[in-house]
Amino acid sequence: MDALRELYQVVESRKAGAQEGSYTGYLFAQGLDKILKKCAEECGEVLIAAKNGRNADTVLELSDLLYHLIVLMVNEGIAWEQVEEELNRRAQKQGNLKTFHQVDKDT
Repeated sequence: MDALRELYQVVESRKAGAQEGSYTGYLFAQGLDKILKKCAEECGEVLIAAKNGRNADTVLELSDLLYHLIVLMVNEGIAWEQVEEELNRRAQKQGNLKTFHQVDKDT
């Protein structure tokens, strides 16, 4: 998680003072719609890479997705610690298997 925390800090600094030629600065300048579009695009690329069974490609696409999700977090003012706290809270749960609605396929 240290690498993600560090990336979050870099993205935060880019928002505070965009550097010329910075892709991160470009995303912030374009706004929420562009950031969301990139998140969706990268998510699709993760799914395709995983379906194709190419782990090296999947790792690259996951990295792109995580980066864009962090840009979204910073844009929306969501602190890294908020997500970390939620993940820690969830890690404490036990026996939280969700039950799924049974569908009667004969009706």
